[in-house]
Amino acid sequence: MSGTIGTGLPGSPTTLFDHALQLHQLVPDEPLPRDGYPFPDDALHRRRGPKAPENRDLVGKDIALILDTHFARACALPSELVDVFHNVYIPIHHNEHIAAAAARVDTERARQTGRWLVRHGTDRCSVTVGLALLAAVGTADDIPLIQTIGLLSDRFGPLAAHVLERQTGGVEALLWLAERVTGWGRVYVVEALCRLDDPAARPWLLRRACDGDFLNRYFAGQVATVARLHEALADLDTDSEMVDHIGRLLHLMSDCGGMGLTLAHYPHSGVVLEAHARHVGSLSPTIERYFTIAVLTQHLTTQPPKAAGCTKAQQEALRATYLEVLDREEWTQTARAGFAADDNRMRWLADHRAPQLRLRAFPDREPGAEE
Repeated sequence: MSGTIGTGLPGSPTTLFDHALQLHQLVPDEPLPRDGYPFPDDALHRRRGPKAPENRDLVGKDIALILDTHFARACALPSELVDVFHNVYIPIHHNEHIAAAAARVDTERARQTGRWLVRHGTDRCSVTVGLALLAAVGTADDIPLIQTIGLLSDRFGPLAAHVLERQTGGVEALLWLAERVTGWGRVYVVEALCRLDDPAARPWLLRRACDGDFLNRYFAGQVATVARLHEALADLDTDSEMVDHIGRLLHLMSDCGGMGLTLAHYPHSGVVLEAHARHVGSLSPTIERYFTIAVLTQHLTTQPPKAAGCTKAQQEALRATYLEVLDREEWTQTARAGFAADDNRMRWLADHRAPQLRLRAFPDREPGAEE
């Protein structure tokens, strides 16, 4: 992905595209700090904008009317749309009314208007409408543009993922973006990858899809299913990254009721848990590994076997295997060092672990107690 910074005229507002690109150049392989907030147009959006219509079928209809009026004038320029959407509700997901407006005009004109608004828009409302036009008529040529604006993923992630999902080369583009977004943006992009179900995405899904954010719960089960996790377990002997990621997936699926697929409803829970338990103990202890298997052990201790998708015998064996790892001296010292450094995961375990676990790292600590 590449782009050129457009500095604009002296004193002119910064485009959102340039804002995203400049931040990206500071951290080219990571998500933007604070998802790019505050945006350059922040002063215009401090107050709550227009509410969505009570009738959800009407969402986007007023935007389509504005676009129809604009496109009816053959000489109308895209720049005339920059400030016209402030007083209407702007959906951030694909919208059929906006797509219909794009279909009622010459495709190339709709496409050029969308591109101009995304590239030169200085207001999030007009940029969102530009993205919505590209969601209807964009091409693979728009991928670099969409990737850049998609880095502001909390606002533009849904439409960026939708555009990329539809394009030739979209899998590679989505993988690039997935590495550089978190929070809701990551949800939108990973779910798009899961819908595509492309074998080229499976190695990344198996190792890197979950970054530890709470919102990963929405897609963890989809990742396990689409990546054919249960078929990849033979690689665990030589793939510590995948062992860690599987632990993250299992942890998320153990506590995602109402958000995504749980261990209770994932058909391969038992075999995946057994494979993880066999391999994680052969790795060196880390705070994340300790936390992951402690949380899984707590789940296996306090919940019935069906909650983990396994039999009672499997549950007891898994619990014993995980506890044996947690009780090792090196693992215990790692957990205590993390607690002493005020790691929030170790502090949570010290305060909220199940009493039945009797972890050596936190032998006598009571909930809410201070050191």
